[in-house]
Amino acid sequence: MGSWSRWDLDDLGGSVASVVFVHGTGVRAKSYEKSLARVVSGLGRVRADIPVARCFWGEEHGASLGLGGASLPVRTKNRGVGGDGALDEDDPLAVWALLEVDPLAELREFAQAAHDDGEETGFAPGRVDPWETVADKVRGLTLEPVAPGAEESGGSLPRLIADLAPHLDEAADRVADEISGSLGGTSPADGIEPLAARAVYALAVQRAEGPYGDDEPLAVDGADRDTVVGALTDQLGGGDRGGFIAGAAKAVAVRALNSYLSPLSSLAHTFRGGITKGAVPASGDILRYQVRGAGVRAAIRAAVGDAIESGNGPVVLLAHSLGGIACVDLLAEPDPPAGVELLVTVGSQAPFLYELDALTALRRDEPLPAAFPRWINVYDEQDLLGFVGEKVFPGRVTDLRVNTRQPFPRAHTSYFAHQRLYDLLAPELPK
Repeated sequence: MGSWSRWDLDDLGGSVASVVFVHGTGVRAKSYEKSLARVVSGLGRVRADIPVARCFWGEEHGASLGLGGASLPVRTKNRGVGGDGALDEDDPLAVWALLEVDPLAELREFAQAAHDDGEETGFAPGRVDPWETVADKVRGLTLEPVAPGAEESGGSLPRLIADLAPHLDEAADRVADEISGSLGGTSPADGIEPLAARAVYALAVQRAEGPYGDDEPLAVDGADRDTVVGALTDQLGGGDRGGFIAGAAKAVAVRALNSYLSPLSSLAHTFRGGITKGAVPASGDILRYQVRGAGVRAAIRAAVGDAIESGNGPVVLLAHSLGGIACVDLLAEPDPPAGVELLVTVGSQAPFLYELDALTALRRDEPLPAAFPRWINVYDEQDLLGFVGEKVFPGRVTDLRVNTRQPFPRAHTSYFAHQRLYDLLAPELPK
């Protein structure tokens, strides 16, 4: 197998090169399809003659909480061992962290408190429910009161207003509906204004960032956020703009935080689901690969074999992040798959793991096998998970730098939306 990277193309069943796209950590079916579509489109603009083959390993070989999160500790109200207090009611960052995940969390707790502590008044003929009046005020919220001052002061506030304005009405309607549905029929209670204002703001930000959080996160200064929320609170008739939480609303914020972290609350189940579907794949895939990586490598080997058998060879392995590590491990094995002429790693940690002596098939003091194919390593300087290989494997790796003009962590996931990547690869792909 010493010269397997060069072969008689007739023996491999064809002469059409193909690219096998291997994804990285945390990727599941929906996100893989989106990335694959970007690769197909990007390569199609520069090398329409080269087909792209799938190698999706995340569903079968990726990480998941197989026991439903049984290993997650129950979070109590105390800060930790020896702690003697509940979550800090005056910590605005704690509340905003909660609203980032669930913009309606405070309102739900306010409604629960109203049902637990208040008298149910019901509906009477000819009577206007006071919560409908509040909901109507929420539906009428606007950013116009803060806009003139923002333009005069300059800075970043006008940009924030422009980002939020297209989404404010939709966010306000959703909050108004929540107030009507959850509080209707309960006795009037003080403190709803700042909660409603924060909920509208948090929902507007969420919508401005895209329905799936795919858009670049808004860059928001805390002072600008507070200015906007203060203006919304004023329109609702709320007072004490100087304090983050006023009156009865302060206790609700603490209750919301503690309830959100309670294992018995519906909010906690929402949060745990977010951990399972979000954080676990991203970090867990890496951990699982270290001890169960053979399945991932077998999936890549099978994808290469399928491409060759279908007459689409030689093969280019285009691998992102953890996929690049798996490809390096596979190609460094004593019996690598035949037919791979070029390895392209994108945002990969393979050179870093070699330096740590943490690769599966190659120890730190061992060179790349003589049969290892040509290796191009693509990185972005803003990607803290992308490493370079030329100095790690002298003469065996070519580093190509791109600039997606994105901050980390988005820089790590933006490569395949960057046309420059495909322009650089086009002349390197087999003819």
